Amino acid sequence: MRGKKIDELKIGDCAEFAKTVSESDVYLFAGITGDLNPAHIDQNYAEKTHFKTRIAHGMLGAGFISAVIGTRLPGPGTIYLNQTLAFLAPVNIGDTITARVMVTEILPEKKHVQLETTCVNQHGEKVLNGRAMVSPPR
Repeated sequence: MRGKKIDELKIGDCAEFAKTVSESDVYLFAGITGDLNPAHIDQNYAEKTHFKTRIAHGMLGAGFISAVIGTRLPGPGTIYLNQTLAFLAPVNIGDTITARVMVTEILPEKKHVQLETTCVNQHGEKVLNGRAMVSPPR
């Protein structure tokens, strides 16, 4: 398995990855990262927030974008350079999140590619939006 080199990419190329967020995903992410915010892991606490239930970590959704970039577009060998993120809506346990990346700019002189990055839930609601700059495999 190899990723696409810069000369194999074109503006408008897209790839996606979808996953249903489980309770285990949230607990494992909390344990791995150390982010034990009670909004994610304590139902009694979460019921008192404006969300009324536990929500997944925003960076868990961002991780799905990383999965697309590292495995599909440009794919294996790609190096992340930067990422902007706007968290637009909560991700609930049980939501199916589809992460999508699209090539928006190719900078051949720098060997960099800019990507539009989004995550939507099963209702088509955008939960995360951003941009990434990557260096495709050489």
